[in-house]
Amino acid sequence: MERTHKNGELNITNLGQEVVVAGWASKIRNFGAITFVDLRDRSGIVQVVIKTDEIKVDIRNEYVLEVLGVVTKRETPNPNLKSGEIEVSAKEVNVLNTAKTTPLIIADETDALEDVRLKYRYLDLRRPTMQHNLDIRNAIKMATHEYLNNQGFIEVETPILNLSTPEGARDFLVPSRLKKGSFYALPQSPQIFKQLLMISGIEKYYQIAHCFRDEDLRSDRQPEFTQIDIEMSFMSQKEVISLVEGLVKNIFKEAINIDIQTPFKQISYESAVKDYGSDKPDTRYDLKLVCLKDIVKDSDFSGFHAEAVRGIVIPGVSETTTRKVIDDLTSEGKKYLVEGTSVLKLDSKNTLSGGIVKFLSESQQKEIIAKTGLKSGDILIISWGDYKRVSFFLGALRVDYAKQLHLTKEGTYDLVWVVDFPLFERDVEGNITSVHHPFTRPNDSDLEKLESDPLGVSSYAYDLILNGNEIGGGSLRIYDQEVQKRVFKVLGLSDSEVKKRFGFFLEAFQYGTPPHAGIAFGLDRLTMILCASDNIRDVIAFPKNLSGGDPMSGAPTEVDKSQLDELALSLLKEEK
Repeated sequence: MERTHKNGELNITNLGQEVVVAGWASKIRNFGAITFVDLRDRSGIVQVVIKTDEIKVDIRNEYVLEVLGVVTKRETPNPNLKSGEIEVSAKEVNVLNTAKTTPLIIADETDALEDVRLKYRYLDLRRPTMQHNLDIRNAIKMATHEYLNNQGFIEVETPILNLSTPEGARDFLVPSRLKKGSFYALPQSPQIFKQLLMISGIEKYYQIAHCFRDEDLRSDRQPEFTQIDIEMSFMSQKEVISLVEGLVKNIFKEAINIDIQTPFKQISYESAVKDYGSDKPDTRYDLKLVCLKDIVKDSDFSGFHAEAVRGIVIPGVSETTTRKVIDDLTSEGKKYLVEGTSVLKLDSKNTLSGGIVKFLSESQQKEIIAKTGLKSGDILIISWGDYKRVSFFLGALRVDYAKQLHLTKEGTYDLVWVVDFPLFERDVEGNITSVHHPFTRPNDSDLEKLESDPLGVSSYAYDLILNGNEIGGGSLRIYDQEVQKRVFKVLGLSDSEVKKRFGFFLEAFQYGTPPHAGIAFGLDRLTMILCASDNIRDVIAFPKNLSGGDPMSGAPTEVDKSQLDELALSLLKEEK
């Protein structure tokens, strides 16, 4: 037989037609003389009616079937199916293939653990909800191609086998057989190559690029991921932002049929940290942080002499904030390396209670109540210590409580640009590192203090935030080789190291480098949000688990000694 229609596309207009449909037996209901089969393909489900006295066939769940029949009207329509008004009365049924009992339920809702789903991913992907996610992912990619092609961009592939360069995470290394003892690195991003394409005169480049980072995993991070990578010459930050907003608007319309308003809001990095305790703020709800340093600075309590004393009011949780909850908040603060945390409550008599109230005068208490807007039934979480650590700790609590209190409305999308990032920051070991990457252009007005006050230098960098998630980040790039050398030096890279890792890149700068800028979107994370999922593995066909492994194939695995010998490699025994 030759299939004439997709299952989910059949409807009342096909009444009386003879059709051939195919797919998997999703659900079987045997009533003796009649058997009903929900036949599923990628387009959806159609009900097939088999008269068992006319057609003798053994059908079980997930058997692959081919059905010749006539479209008839259902006596009891099913409003949950696109084809719910009709059914196919079978004239002939062929079993194309049988199936074992599946280890997981093939339906939108399944009770299988994630490791089972990943081990039998080919079955998990049969589930309509998973196929819907891949449809959304594909629609995002198609919308990107359409928009950027219409804007004069061309797609250019860049190498997967690359030079190892410092970009913030560990590289995956690939040993060379032809040059023993040497290694390629899988790209963390196409950053250097896309900048070289600007030097090449391409002017408008994009690529849906596969990238790799050997880092610890979590629900929104994978060792291999995909990004929508864009670079362009002769464009200002304002022009880049406008172009990207057009792309995002097109993606939302084509992928989930939602019209979003442009231009998006813009918040400086400084304001984002000050008000929301995050460089990726979700501004769909208030819960803003408050500075209390000016009120408590004269207190005898040593904690209030720290760089920052900040607070956040959480409404209506006073009764549920037990001693254990307060202890947990204090323990959580220690993870962020803040110096201390305390919780204050306001009773019906407008009296404050809590561990640090004894250090506050009556006038200070009144000032705190007035400044924070604290009401009876609320709590005020106060933390002190390093400004950024305190801010990011309270910002994390802000997000947690917003989830607990259901402060965000489902199906809403909050798009915000965070701009004016600092160029550098200190890592946990105290070393200066790039906030974005070492090719980000310093603000022209700050160039004179690049060496004398590197942490005070701002940059032409911009991140796009969606519902509190960074979905894209970019910047104007350094296009002057002397400035690039200065940035490398601030980062502690020696001349020999710069030459070894970036020599070819800096040499290219000598041949007429145009001003250029770019941005990269995390395709996986964007798809996850548009699919209303909180797990990035739900939108990748064959992802790795949290241990970086693939339960389906068993990767990573050991390899034969002969393969190692061919690469002139030997393995060290790990000491117990």
